[in-house]
Amino acid sequence: MYKVRIQPQWSLENADGVALSSQLVDLLLAVRATGSLAAAARQAGLSYRYAWGRLQDAQAVFGQPLLRMSRGRGAALTPIGERLVWADSRIAARLSPLLDSLATELEAELERTVGAHARPLRVHASHGFGVETLRRSMAESGVALDLKYRSPDDALAALRTGACDIAGLHLPIGVLEEPLFAHYRARLDLDADRVIHLAMRRQGLVLAAGNPLGIGTLQDLERPDIRVIHRQPGSGTRLLFETMLVRHGIAFERIRACDVEELTHAAVAAYVASGLADVGFALEPPARRYGLDFHPLVTEHYFFLCHNDVLESGRLRGLLALLRSDGFRRELGLLPGYDPSRCGQVQTLPEAFVSARG
Repeated sequence: MYKVRIQPQWSLENADGVALSSQLVDLLLAVRATGSLAAAARQAGLSYRYAWGRLQDAQAVFGQPLLRMSRGRGAALTPIGERLVWADSRIAARLSPLLDSLATELEAELERTVGAHARPLRVHASHGFGVETLRRSMAESGVALDLKYRSPDDALAALRTGACDIAGLHLPIGVLEEPLFAHYRARLDLDADRVIHLAMRRQGLVLAAGNPLGIGTLQDLERPDIRVIHRQPGSGTRLLFETMLVRHGIAFERIRACDVEELTHAAVAAYVASGLADVGFALEPPARRYGLDFHPLVTEHYFFLCHNDVLESGRLRGLLALLRSDGFRRELGLLPGYDPSRCGQVQTLPEAFVSARG
């Protein structure tokens, strides 16, 4: 089994072509974590003199310091230093899932080329931290995987055309299940499709630390002083959010939206954490990762869908064994807002969802 790693990397230079050190952001991150330039230099594997020199180079590029140094009080990032750190976080949050997906595609290609009979499990799934955990665990277990991050609509289309073996999607628990299920109903086979549960997870409002604007309900998003960062149209989370707005009688157009729309939950949280937005609708793990507040609004099932023929073929035996293992369920349960109690359970659609029984 081959492991491909692709990581986002960016560079910055001024109009004269003077570039910043590639180690600068790592150094700034270490300063923010330790509150000390000396400790940050050690953490980044740099000498104090070299680290100081790189900061001086950056100050020459920006015309202002990136750190505030106080005798006896250590070091803290200036606003431009903070901006560089959050720029790096936003780049990683937006691109990492896409690069992870590409990495598994390349791994699958290598497996098919080197091992003539190797056929990785083809998974098209909407992005989530449970799927990320599964991807890592399958790689560690040596189970070949060809994972592509797709919207639920695209994943279902791939499942119906045979372009993937299983599709990952999510449906809310409670009154919101019916309208979301109706959205997918024409592409579901109530008799032959099988549901493989991954986790229940919480989605809600991702807010600045301490919730300084006092945002607590969807109705608050209509306030003119609130800037909202949205997921991209077509994503399962955007569909869920718009359905919730309709149920509460809130017009999407009345919300003051940011100029960009993000592709991942982590990117939404990073946008809020950087101060460019006041609130976003996303999963809980990235909110906790960035030290933000989280106000849960809905719990949903994240699950995989496959045809019963694929299930009975035995091709999912390794996947099911992993999902049902104590180690994987324990790791999944460490994700904030995730409940793995039904992980690995297989049901028909009518058994899993009330809306499929009508």
